[in-house]
Amino acid sequence: MTLTELPEKAAAAIRRARCVLFAYHEMGYACMAELIALDAPIAALYTHRDAPGEELWWRSCAELAQAHGIETRTPERLDAAERAHIAALAPAVIYSFYYRNLIDEAVLRTAPLGAYNLHGSMLPKYRGRAPVNWMIVNGEREAGATLHHMVARADAGDIVAQRAVAITDDDTALTLYRKIVPIGAALLREFHPLIVAGRAPRRAQNPAEGSYFGRRRPADGRIDWRWPARRIFNLIRAVTHPYPGAFCAIGGRKLYIWRAAIAHEDGVRGASGTVLGNRPDGAIEVAAGTGSVIVSRVQFEGGEEGDAGALCAGADDPRAVRME
Repeated sequence: MTLTELPEKAAAAIRRARCVLFAYHEMGYACMAELIALDAPIAALYTHRDAPGEELWWRSCAELAQAHGIETRTPERLDAAERAHIAALAPAVIYSFYYRNLIDEAVLRTAPLGAYNLHGSMLPKYRGRAPVNWMIVNGEREAGATLHHMVARADAGDIVAQRAVAITDDDTALTLYRKIVPIGAALLREFHPLIVAGRAPRRAQNPAEGSYFGRRRPADGRIDWRWPARRIFNLIRAVTHPYPGAFCAIGGRKLYIWRAAIAHEDGVRGASGTVLGNRPDGAIEVAAGTGSVIVSRVQFEGGEEGDAGALCAGADDPRAVRME
């Protein structure tokens, strides 16, 4: 929907309602672009500086703001001066789209039409950080996006709207994220006119149905080959590129596994971590605690990424190669 497709009364309400955005990442960009398309007046963008060394694959909210003459600010925290600046902007609405810091409750109260967050899960499930990664790690079959009212506690406010999307075995965290982004943008496009009209729906979350997960660290990517094959497969695809990667070791050397599939889900195929054999496609089969995993793309720390079959090059018997 564009501004010209809205009734004039709704379009006029959008033009009057000044917004302050807290936005980052691809979701931040997509939602900010929707507000610009609706001709919503954006008084300022609060965003993050890109972290050195992070594998960046998303579009820049700061560059989008610059292209449209929107003030951009990147403070490490919202101190008294920043809170006063936001109050002086007199926002009617505050939005948070994948902003990485909690926003002070006093700041949220400066917007008379409310403060809203776009979260990448079907709340109240998967509150907290890295929901896309956690959903794949845990073998979930449904993801989604939720637009909700913001309160002091993260991801706990009343729900405006949400929509689901399926998770398949072909999904990695990146492909799933790319499924969720257009859902979040569509929710904003549909419900921003209702928000500025003061008619946004709200439905309380049921904490008994919820779950909370914290920030994932690179160390959380360690593979335990005693796990069932599906658990290993889920971890690998949850943290593969552009994330830090799942890893194990061979002969004391750290080995990242970037791509894998399930060979067998049941039965004991061999001692866990044992290479069961090479495959014609350059992959190898590795025994899990239950079942086995096809490992196709690997990388020793500090080395180049390549086919897993090279791990067995020169070995008289592939079973002599053991994942630790």
